[in-house]
Amino acid sequence: MNRTYSDSWKSRLLVSILICLVFAPVIAKDVLVSSPDGAVTVAVGVKAKKPFYTVKYLDKTIVAPSHLGFLLNEGTVGNDVKIVGTSRDSKDETWSQPWGEDETVRNCYNEVTVRLQERSGAKGRMDVVFRVFNDGVGFRYILPQNNQSKEYRIQEELTEIALAHDAKAWSIPSNRTEYFEGIFLPSLLSEKDTVCTPLTVEYDDSLYLAIHEAALEDYASINLTPVKGRGDVSGKFADAVCLQTALTPWQNGVKVYAKGTLKSPWRTIIIGKTPGDLITSRLMLNLNEPSRIADTSWIEPGRYIGIWWSIHKKKNTWEMGPTHGATTENVKKYIDFAARHGFSGVLAEGWNPGWGQGEQITYLKSYPDFDINEVCRYALSKGVRFIGHTETWGNTQLLEKEMDQAFAWFHDLGIRVVKTGYVGHLFDGKELAKSQYGVRHYRKVIETAAKHQIMIDNHEPAMPTGIQRTWPNLMTQEGVRGQEYNAWDVNGGNPPAHTVTLPFTRCLAGPTDFTPAIFNFSEVVKGTHPHSTLAKQLGEFVVLYSPLQMAADAIENYEGQPALSFIERCPTTWSRTIVPNGEIGRYVTIARKERGGDSWFVGSITNEEARQIDLPLCFLDKDAKYMAVIYEDGPNADFESNPYEMTIRQVEVTAQTTLHLRLARSGGAAIRIVKE
Repeated sequence: MNRTYSDSWKSRLLVSILICLVFAPVIAKDVLVSSPDGAVTVAVGVKAKKPFYTVKYLDKTIVAPSHLGFLLNEGTVGNDVKIVGTSRDSKDETWSQPWGEDETVRNCYNEVTVRLQERSGAKGRMDVVFRVFNDGVGFRYILPQNNQSKEYRIQEELTEIALAHDAKAWSIPSNRTEYFEGIFLPSLLSEKDTVCTPLTVEYDDSLYLAIHEAALEDYASINLTPVKGRGDVSGKFADAVCLQTALTPWQNGVKVYAKGTLKSPWRTIIIGKTPGDLITSRLMLNLNEPSRIADTSWIEPGRYIGIWWSIHKKKNTWEMGPTHGATTENVKKYIDFAARHGFSGVLAEGWNPGWGQGEQITYLKSYPDFDINEVCRYALSKGVRFIGHTETWGNTQLLEKEMDQAFAWFHDLGIRVVKTGYVGHLFDGKELAKSQYGVRHYRKVIETAAKHQIMIDNHEPAMPTGIQRTWPNLMTQEGVRGQEYNAWDVNGGNPPAHTVTLPFTRCLAGPTDFTPAIFNFSEVVKGTHPHSTLAKQLGEFVVLYSPLQMAADAIENYEGQPALSFIERCPTTWSRTIVPNGEIGRYVTIARKERGGDSWFVGSITNEEARQIDLPLCFLDKDAKYMAVIYEDGPNADFESNPYEMTIRQVEVTAQTTLHLRLARSGGAAIRIVKE
């Protein structure tokens, strides 16, 4: 018996030693995971007791060793850790979108989860999940349920993205840009203050990055603070610029409250060889959960018009009075126009009480001069739907109190789209819109709207992060310096480079309600008007993607305009999107194929420089003939001296054709290509 026990003990000891010998080197070495095509590699490890990661692209270090961790109410997680295990996963699937820039999306990645344990054992565990795609990386934290307290209170997320060297980047400052309505300006990363994301980086020749986040659900929006020479734990990258996270706080300074298991949003780094690769990446969408709306048949993209531009141009008012815009009679005129020209909806802001001085806001009744029941009945009789509007001025508690009843009422009236608004610096007088407080409110609105089959166009939002995959009734969002600045901005409006920068910056976050297609450039504020040609306005209708796309001008400015024929035929959801050319802030061409058909629509726009664009049509079907209808700047067009001159020509084309486009200063072209 003693000999048997001794032999058994020795056997177990030998097995234990062998296990330690096998697994000790694995834990001690960096954990590696690469993209399916092998181009992108992430390494995760521990150095000086702190966790770090690196990112390489084609064996070139892009992200130098960068720290991970949290500062919690209980202390720092990530200060004294060891790797206690890993797990791996991979996926290659294709999923369909009910609407979007592409009908199907390939989701192909390799994943590793690295489990980190504080050596003291007192502060628990931190898991970090890395998903590596052919076009970039997403990583997120998972903090397991904390048994020592009822909730986490995150004081700061200690994530670093230490780019291996300084580089030119486009951004807007987070502390001086209300509602994200800023102009994305280029400068070296090391010269920037704390910035919002997306942050677009021209990292090297033929190498571009976009840094943002995905799946922001119950957390604070991310900001990034560049610090030169910090964050590289290896000491090998003297020119590294560390982007340090700076989450948007609650009023009391806490960044995030969480109970149970905490999952952070994904931190995303898109990698592309061209600026256009950033536009066509679907990495952010792939990092969001599949749709939670089982039946999406009621979700319908479309073009709409509205009583909006005339208010910004001071011809109408939001509040009731002699020039009130949202009257029954006026809205019916817009409905008639929409029915004649193929628009699916009509928006009227200022339909409900609360716009005038001292008026109490409510979304449950309309102004006396606006019969909402008659307007909705009339619209439906014409094959059009009225679009609702709920401006809160930041009073989110009022909307939360009334929205369930209001959305049910809207649904009964036949309303399927509601534009929400939050003009007001603080939510409920105390919290920032992109804090966890604001993010929670936006989510309540989306979910309540879905319950009543209502689509949402969210203005003054938190920056989009791909949530529309999970909640496809979230159609489009503002969060951009839009067209309205061309009506009343005392500094003259948006510069010519603005809309050729947005596709590579703000638009990377998701659909953008910029409200293009102004046809009349008259001024209310001297010098303030769209600094573009008419043809560029048409090109923007394709370039600046929104599934609910507003032709923003007043209807009297569209009457008798040949240019309107392009908008009448232009879809707002697509089966495929490609970017034939583009340079950030200079010019861009985007081609999109309609769903359920063979036609293509192309928008090409430029900054204040005139240029010649050669557009090969190699994306067309081989051995097929097409007719291209080209709306382009006239020979003497110029955004300052002659903005309206435009020509329309037709030419037969094939996949072997190269179109030669002349874009005037701040000009453009819009092309409809129909298969014969």
